[in-house]
Amino acid sequence: MFRIDTLNIDLLALQEDSFEATFILRDEYFQSLEGAEIKSGDVCSEVTLKRVDAAEFSLLLRIAGKVDVPCDRCLDDMAQPVKADATYSVKLGQEARVDEDVIVVDEKDGVLPIAWLIYETIALAIPIKHVHAPGKCNAAMTQKLEELSATRSGDEEAGDNMDPRWAELDKLKK
Repeated sequence: MFRIDTLNIDLLALQEDSFEATFILRDEYFQSLEGAEIKSGDVCSEVTLKRVDAAEFSLLLRIAGKVDVPCDRCLDDMAQPVKADATYSVKLGQEARVDEDVIVVDEKDGVLPIAWLIYETIALAIPIKHVHAPGKCNAAMTQKLEELSATRSGDEEAGDNMDPRWAELDKLKK
C-alpha cells in the first residue's frame, strides 16, 4: 500500500534553498487517494521547490506518463498519455488554505502535502474527450452502438408510427 505521507514536504526542515525529488506513481498511489476518479496509471512526477524568501517558496510540478481512463465510445479502459507542468506559490501563514495558485501552509506545522496537488495536475492534463485509436475499440460495443444509432436516426418506419397530430403538422411544413 502506498503511503501518502511520503509526498509531504517539511518546509521548516529544509536546509537548502531548493528541494528536488522524483516520484514514480503507480496504481497504489491512485488507489490510496480517497475520492480520486483515476484508479490506475504509471506517472513520473518531478517536484522542484525553491525558496524565494524566509516564508515563501516556488513549487514546480512536472508530470509525464500515462493513466488508465474509460474510452468515451466503448467504455473499455485505455491508456491516456499525460504531460503537464504546474507552478504554485507556497507561503507560510497563520492558517492553511489554497487560493488559486497560492498555497498557504500553517507556519506552526510547516508541512506541505503534495499528493493531491500532483493528482489534480494529472487530472487536468487528461483531455476532455478520450477515445481509442480507430479500430481499437471493443468490437461488440462498437457494433451495438452502430445498431442503436442506425435505428434512431435512419429508421424509415419511424414516420409511419407518427402520432396523427404530428402528421398533420408535418403536412403543413411540406
